[in-house]
Amino acid sequence: MNNHIVETGTERFAQDVLEVSHQEPVLVDFWAPWCGPCRALTPVLEKLAAEYGGQFVLAKINTDEHPEIAIQYGVRGIPNVKAFVDGQMVGEFTGALPESGVRQFLERVLPGPSERERRAAQAHIAAGEFEAAETRLREALRLDERNDRARIDLAELLVARQAYEEAEQLIGQLLPISRDARVEQIEARIGVWRKSQSLPQTGELEQALAEHPDDHAARLRYAQRLVVEGQYAQALEAFLQVVQGDRGELREQARQGMLEVFNLDAAPRALVSDYRRKLAMALN
Repeated sequence: MNNHIVETGTERFAQDVLEVSHQEPVLVDFWAPWCGPCRALTPVLEKLAAEYGGQFVLAKINTDEHPEIAIQYGVRGIPNVKAFVDGQMVGEFTGALPESGVRQFLERVLPGPSERERRAAQAHIAAGEFEAAETRLREALRLDERNDRARIDLAELLVARQAYEEAEQLIGQLLPISRDARVEQIEARIGVWRKSQSLPQTGELEQALAEHPDDHAARLRYAQRLVVEGQYAQALEAFLQVVQGDRGELREQARQGMLEVFNLDAAPRALVSDYRRKLAMALN
């Protein structure tokens, strides 16, 4: 049995199938030793798993030994083959299809070249190889400009390295159906950057505060600049000082600035929790 074929069952189904399917598609072959059609189909599946060389994993489940998982997934006849991608079943067939029929099934359920590039980019991101990931995502979009998942992934990388203008262009190209919570977060980061364009540079603001420590307007602008630079702890502390020291419009702007940081995914949750408490105390 090669690296692309595994024996699995009820206890390991989540790990061997659902988790793995987030990295590569998984075909689950529900079979039994007494099943004649199963004996005809199994060699075909194993041959194609080897031929496709990692484009999918073949997970085999003996339904006599693991009836629970077969019942859970609605197996009513065997052989039954179900395809999983990103933790979800995306297709199935029952019966011993000929090799040509199995190939047609694979063409329908396996990711195309663009999506394979996107998945490769995800592996690079997990390994901290962001430049390589960006290259793969650009290739994914070259292969299929309709791949909005790749477009969102690329926009996230661009925002992370502060390439906001290009990220904004990518988000503007999304279909309405592709917009989700990740897109909202990217737009929030871009919105913070947009507001910062009229702000002085960090060095100028630091000099102004050194000369006039009680200048709440300068400290507010300094906090806004720090948010753009991703220095969330320093930004929240600067916002908080304005909230504590001002009783007018600047105080409200600083409070709103803190709330914006709280809603950014990039801000550490422990930091957000700490400054939520500090803000509540300052407002009482």
